[in-house]
Amino acid sequence: MLKSQAVAQYLPFLRRYARALTGSQQSGDAYVSATLEALIADPAAIEEAGGPRVALYGLFTKLWNSVAVNGEKSPVDPDMPADLRLASLTPKPRQAFLLVALEGFSEEDAAKILGTDVSTLRSLVEESGRELAAEIATDVLIIEDETFIAMDLETLVESLGHRVLGIARTHGEALALARKKSPGLILADIQLADGSSGLDAVNELLKSFEVPVIFITAYPERFLTGERPEPAFLIAKPFQPAMVSAIASQALFFARNARNRKKEPTH
Repeated sequence: MLKSQAVAQYLPFLRRYARALTGSQQSGDAYVSATLEALIADPAAIEEAGGPRVALYGLFTKLWNSVAVNGEKSPVDPDMPADLRLASLTPKPRQAFLLVALEGFSEEDAAKILGTDVSTLRSLVEESGRELAAEIATDVLIIEDETFIAMDLETLVESLGHRVLGIARTHGEALALARKKSPGLILADIQLADGSSGLDAVNELLKSFEVPVIFITAYPERFLTGERPEPAFLIAKPFQPAMVSAIASQALFFARNARNRKKEPTH
């Protein structure tokens, strides 16, 4: 397989990782573009041990960590509310958590990407898990028409300490539930069985209020093309519980950061 083909097959998933790490399509894609530019300048970078996927993510990580603000950690007050403590979490543990839970890398490969050893990688993942577990619970709306998947999501969401407001199976049910109960997080299937679109329902809801959204689809590559506005948080079916946990925490992390910034006084 040609180098360009080897890289191209992993780009949609690198973009997914970049968005989960940065919290936005625009910022995530900017880092991916910078990674590709670095790769064009030095094609040998993809020949590192571990294969092209590990090398690609490793190159992305070097660029990400080279930006000083991405590695900053604020002092943590033990009396600080849980959601603000989460905002103080060093990004490296989040990187480790996402590489393993979202991208499915083995501990060995995730350690290579981060330029560390397996023991340190495990410590980073554990640190991230402890911080994310401290997050304040929120109310979750599930938009999913497949009964068993909806039940799995409900059980998982509740195990993470959140409350399920309800399960919507159609566009209309989703709008009615969200407007009645104001969720703090939405998990939405993109294509519903009655032909309606979870994406359309969410876009309509977002005109009325702000809420972090995680989309779930069996065909993630259809929504990672760069040809139109795309979901920042995307999970592929079949999903692993650890992946849902990781992405839910990231979505709430960035949503709360954004709210805190809006509350800051302007001068």
